[in-house]
Amino acid sequence: MDRWLLIASTLLALIGGVWGMTSVHRGRRSRWTVAWMALAFALQTGFLMHRGEARAACPLADRGEILAYLAWSLTLFYLLIGPAYRISLLGVFTAPVVVLFQSLALAPSMLDATPLKVPGGNPWHETHTATSVLAYGALALASVAGVMFLVLDHQLKEHHLKSGLFRNLPPARELLVSLNRLLRLGIILLTLGIIAGFMMPRSPSATGHLIAALIVWASYALLLWIQSTRGLTGRRISLLAIALFLLSLGVFAFV
Repeated sequence: MDRWLLIASTLLALIGGVWGMTSVHRGRRSRWTVAWMALAFALQTGFLMHRGEARAACPLADRGEILAYLAWSLTLFYLLIGPAYRISLLGVFTAPVVVLFQSLALAPSMLDATPLKVPGGNPWHETHTATSVLAYGALALASVAGVMFLVLDHQLKEHHLKSGLFRNLPPARELLVSLNRLLRLGIILLTLGIIAGFMMPRSPSATGHLIAALIVWASYALLLWIQSTRGLTGRRISLLAIALFLLSLGVFAFV
């Protein structure tokens, strides 16, 4: 049952992305992308609730659940940020990332076929894991905004000023404001996750995840410090936001 919810959610996100790209190609704004992504979000929530009931805890016990939770948090922040800042095209760029994460979650051996209850659950451990993955959703959306800025920058340099994509891209300033706010939100959530990590019982696995979270936190904190003290061009901060997110995924993959 829960797997079908995730499959349906993935298909809705795919439809939203394809619908949006088709509209952009024709030179029109995709007003339906938000609706498709909202429906996908509802099914994502249903999937996580179903797994959470089976686990009797926050559903983050296997890699598939972590990827699904990451896709859920990415969709959540898109629905909060995109419409609020009138960045309608953000959904067109977000949908493929959601489809990728959830497709990986649905791959064989990623999701436990019969999720078991988590023994001896600790609230600090759950808070650490949940807020850390939630932070990754904000940081993932920041990297998506960075990709959009790079696309806009390329369109300007190549003088593709009449393309449907260029006409629908938001102003560069709006993208950079959203990117910076998402980075700050991500590091705030990651800070809360690290604080919870120091409060939870120690184990080799938990210590490894905490060290990885500290490395990621320090990297993003350094980026924001350089941005606030010395300033970075829009292209450079976009590239760094994308690179840091990809590298941080690699750090956690080997923990």
